[in-house]
Amino acid sequence: MRSLLYIIAVILVIGWLLGFFVYSSTGLIHILLVLAVISLLLAVIQKA
Repeated sequence: MRSLLYIIAVILVIGWLLGFFVYSSTGLIHILLVLAVISLLLAVIQKA
């Protein structure tokens, strides 16, 4: 389960980076970043 959260977080961060540099006009990009951070936090909390 933990590795799945890391994979999801990495995909969301890559999507955010692509969206930020390619389409830098929509708020959806920042939602992807927030989801990636939440996924990483959940992974860290579950690991502890």
